[in-house]
Amino acid sequence: MTELSNNVLPTLFISHGSPMLAIQDSPARRFLQGLGDSLPRPRAIVLVSAHWETRGGPAVSLVQQPQTIHDFGGFPQALFDIDYPAPGAPDVAERAAALLEQAGIAVGRSATRGLDHGAWVPLRLMYPQADVPVTQISIVHGASPALHVKLGQALRRLREEGVLVIGSGSLTHNLYEFRGQAVDAPAPGWVGDFEVWMREKIELNDHAALLDYRKLAPSAERNHPTEEHLLPLYVAMGAAAATEGGGMPAKAQLLHSSIEHGVLAMDAYAFN
Repeated sequence: MTELSNNVLPTLFISHGSPMLAIQDSPARRFLQGLGDSLPRPRAIVLVSAHWETRGGPAVSLVQQPQTIHDFGGFPQALFDIDYPAPGAPDVAERAAALLEQAGIAVGRSATRGLDHGAWVPLRLMYPQADVPVTQISIVHGASPALHVKLGQALRRLREEGVLVIGSGSLTHNLYEFRGQAVDAPAPGWVGDFEVWMREKIELNDHAALLDYRKLAPSAERNHPTEEHLLPLYVAMGAAAATEGGGMPAKAQLLHSSIEHGVLAMDAYAFN
């Protein structure tokens, strides 16, 4: 894992992979288990998950004590037995909503939304004591990467207020191609080519190419038949912009790269 080198909170993009990440050993799991300790301690977390989509605009969760949502099926009972009892952060959620509204983005508010597995699986590994308050913000169904960059840019001030902004998705995510491969199965070329292209563009801060990845990246639609698992990346990048409307962040740091089950690229980035 690349070590983070300063005491200022970055924004993060994390690939959360399969729910089995919660209980199955892998390089990505071990990376996440060490990630929380490598960061300055946040006063709260705002997490944007691929598994909460809303229409017309984002929504924030105002729940005081979020429930652990087991939003999956066909997995071992041990996963359904997991509870992640982190407190909510309704004050931070309202602050996030206000920042989004100031940017001209309509915001919904949920009094019931708990933590889906895109949130609690990585957070349970990063902060196993469940003692950091957390709230979720949804992605916008059918909206572009550019809109999600704008959403992130509106949230950028949270970083200055001790809040850790995390986008949780997956660098590649085509479960139609999953054929029961082992967790350590090698990646086919179409997965590896996409991962390398994304890494190059992120490290070069190639804003235009990243926004148009669906046309420019190799095998983009095969890696993402739908876009929801990549859109949290754009929120994380936008939230690290130097100024509102300031495009992508100047510095991207690859923290981890591995493949699970052949088709899930588990790359994680920090943005400063």
